[in-house]
Amino acid sequence: MTDDFTKSQSFDVPDGFELLPWHRGFGRQVGPLFQKRDGTDVTRGFRVKEHHTNGMMNAHGGMLMTFADMAWGSAIENDESTWWVTVRLLCDFLSGAKLGDWVEGAGKVVGEVDGIYTVEGRIWAGERTLLTGTGVFKVIERRPGGVA
Repeated sequence: MTDDFTKSQSFDVPDGFELLPWHRGFGRQVGPLFQKRDGTDVTRGFRVKEHHTNGMMNAHGGMLMTFADMAWGSAIENDESTWWVTVRLLCDFLSGAKLGDWVEGAGKVVGEVDGIYTVEGRIWAGERTLLTGTGVFKVIERRPGGVA
């Protein structure tokens, strides 16, 4: 038996999005997450499910920050095999996402010094901006035996 809980599920996602292959460990807890690649641009997304919500049935702030980390960090990826770590993540909460909302996020590199990248990012649902902020990320070497 596998612990890949997303393998046999179907998902209601917008066209162009594919399942992000991060569904073990912590990814299993916060997923499923999706991505859409357009050249070098990456947009990540997720549908707010019950396990993402707080007591008010809105996406929990911790989930939105986790998603911001994943969405904004992807701005420094050269390809799907790029690994990176978060140095700092600053988020400003502007609105909430309700159960069932489709949430998207993306970031843009605004600076790089000695392999440390600064990214400005935005998380949104439809026309509504949920979070804005800045992330600082570092590319690392892939470890032997590591999996998505």
